[in-house]
Amino acid sequence: MDLREDGVPPAPATLVAAVQHIEQAEGLDRPAAALERLASAVVRPGVVHDALVGSWLGHALHPLMTDLPIGFWTSASVLDLVGGAAGRPAADRLLGVGIASALPTAATGLAEWLHADRRARRIGLVHANANSVGLALYTASWLARRRGRRAAGVALALAGATAATLGGYLGGHLATARKVGTRAPQFPEPRLIDTRLDEPRPLEP
Repeated sequence: MDLREDGVPPAPATLVAAVQHIEQAEGLDRPAAALERLASAVVRPGVVHDALVGSWLGHALHPLMTDLPIGFWTSASVLDLVGGAAGRPAADRLLGVGIASALPTAATGLAEWLHADRRARRIGLVHANANSVGLALYTASWLARRRGRRAAGVALALAGATAATLGGYLGGHLATARKVGTRAPQFPEPRLIDTRLDEPRPLEP
């Protein structure tokens, strides 16, 4: 496997091209403007905004919050697949708790999105849509289970996991490649270690 000069393997060209296509898609700007109006209504300046971006925590709250629905939903699917009949009640409860935790998680994401630049906002819009599809599928799964349609519920949950995985990939791009995320001013700009010089160097834009 070829490595870059800094020792990091190159990303798959297809994935990079797909993300770049989203970043350059000007057609996303109109729906992004609509989402901005919604986000501004939800994320009020002051106490609400500061709580959602994690000012009290020292850095963005959203990455921490995403562990909740992802963890609950993943655990539910594991029980669906290997837990047998005994694991079904716990799987259903985990699914429901994941749905409930997704709403505050989305609110923290909207708060961070308001601080992003235009390219990152386009990615964030697709990220939010993928996660919304995932949430809708998980909700449909929970309803199917309540109605006794267990096989359909399990299949819907797995479909929701697929959508949430896409959303997670784009969320990772926002956090790592685009550096979207508020933080306390006491924390300096992130730096990488150049393996050739063994000295810190600024991150490339």
